[in-house]
Amino acid sequence: MEHQIDFLVIGSGIAGLSFALKAAEYGTVAVVTKKRTIETSTNYAQGGIASVLGKDDSFELHMQDTLNAGDGLCHPHVVEMVVKSGPESIANLLRMGVEFNRRESAAETLDLGREGGHSRNRIVHAHDMTGRAVEEVLVARANEHPNIVIYENHLLLDLIVQHRSLKAGSFSLDHRDTCRGAFIFDSDSREIHVFLAQVVLLCTGGAGKVYLYTSNPDVATGDGLAIAYRAGARLANLEFVQFHPTCLYHPITKNFLISEAVRGEGARLIDKGGHAFMAGYHPLRELAFRDIVARAIDTEMKKSGDDCVFLDITHRDAAFVRKRFPNIYEKCLSLGIDITKEPIPVVPAAHYMCGGIVTDRQGKTSIEGLLAIGECACTGLHGANRLASNSLLEAMVFAQEAAHYCETNIKAFRRRELQDIPGCDYVAPPADEQANGEMVLIAHNWDIIRRLMWNYVGIVRTDKRLKLAQNHIAQIRMEVREHMPHIPLTSDLVELQNLALVAELIINCALERKESRGLHYNVDHPSRDDVHYGRDTLVMRREAVDFLCVMTGRVLSRKGKGVK
Repeated sequence: MEHQIDFLVIGSGIAGLSFALKAAEYGTVAVVTKKRTIETSTNYAQGGIASVLGKDDSFELHMQDTLNAGDGLCHPHVVEMVVKSGPESIANLLRMGVEFNRRESAAETLDLGREGGHSRNRIVHAHDMTGRAVEEVLVARANEHPNIVIYENHLLLDLIVQHRSLKAGSFSLDHRDTCRGAFIFDSDSREIHVFLAQVVLLCTGGAGKVYLYTSNPDVATGDGLAIAYRAGARLANLEFVQFHPTCLYHPITKNFLISEAVRGEGARLIDKGGHAFMAGYHPLRELAFRDIVARAIDTEMKKSGDDCVFLDITHRDAAFVRKRFPNIYEKCLSLGIDITKEPIPVVPAAHYMCGGIVTDRQGKTSIEGLLAIGECACTGLHGANRLASNSLLEAMVFAQEAAHYCETNIKAFRRRELQDIPGCDYVAPPADEQANGEMVLIAHNWDIIRRLMWNYVGIVRTDKRLKLAQNHIAQIRMEVREHMPHIPLTSDLVELQNLALVAELIINCALERKESRGLHYNVDHPSRDDVHYGRDTLVMRREAVDFLCVMTGRVLSRKGKGVK
């Protein structure tokens, strides 16, 4: 099946839906999401959105806090643009109906919280479910808009990119010039659809599932990063993986984050003996930058041999805790933990990719017609470490900038012809015993990758462990590649291929940076080196890879014309 629209948006989080709602005012929009529309990282964001709204705050202070967190790699002009756009972004959400918490003493005033690395209270929140509050409003607005169609359970396979060096009408899956659409897999019907678009926007989120422990939802498999890399786009700074210090540690739950706002309200990190240890690591203690807190917890766990540490907020009034953190309170209580009476067991977990697809201030990538916004993008805002609650703000600001760029150029986009683009005659491999037997490769290799990355490419790294991980990942990718043509095409298979590629790219970037900076800490290179590494780490694909051809064991074709 073939679809033609003006804008193809891959992802239904705050970045994708914010752009879609703006772009739908002057064009047709298809939003493709690989699970349900609501199943996004935005929906799981507990903390809030940072913005200068308090009388004691200023743009300069927010900018300096962001630069300090980024440890020398932020792009100052991007930091300034995002920070100064904060108040209007919050105002837009309020106009759309998002209900942020307000102060009891002054109902017209937003209740501003503080999180690690912030010098002022500037975090707006909706209790401890800010992302969900924003996501629900955006989804409702998108469902009501006549120019937006949402395709659930549809997975991006690869981009369709036109060669600059070939004559008009020639297309390939490897990069030369312009993105003209994408191949999308319908997980329900198991059919591959061709989506043609004037602009393709990647808002695919992060890659937390590359690690064994993560706060991310199951959809965070790095699809946008892998697909953009295969298409020839530039990526940067993938070594900077932010580990959130406090993910709930419990045998029957996963991915549940204990918001940094809990520490912002005075919670202390303690060991099993009740000793508060953060004073020995940083003057800001629990409110130090996330990389510092995560390494401190990791160090304490390794020294003691314990499986976790504890977050204690029992000294605060119980009624306040229940009202301020209703979701966290109820979740923990359901597991037998009353956070008003006992500390919460926590461990660090992979949380946010600070690197990604390189973009300019309008979200444009190195491929014409391909934009990227949100966690999958590397805009220059976060540098080597993201300041808490800057991510949702970044997504809204860049959605606005990208939409403005598209509105300005929509007439020029529509003058480009979309013709003779290849389709895909995919035929599933037969369900024989060999195919069924090789399905175990997916679960097995998925588990190996996540454990390998956690143990060798985690919070604290060494050159030896990175090189071992590089060799292991290369072997896994080769094994999966050899068996893929014999395995039925499923979302699990696609995600495994993408996850393995992203793991390899993270390792390669980490090996390239022979220093310690921000989220990248290497015991063999413990000092920051501005002379040699005060720059972004750029990666690009060196040779063409026809992903779909490898998966199907055949050449894509339409009307007898193959893609060479």
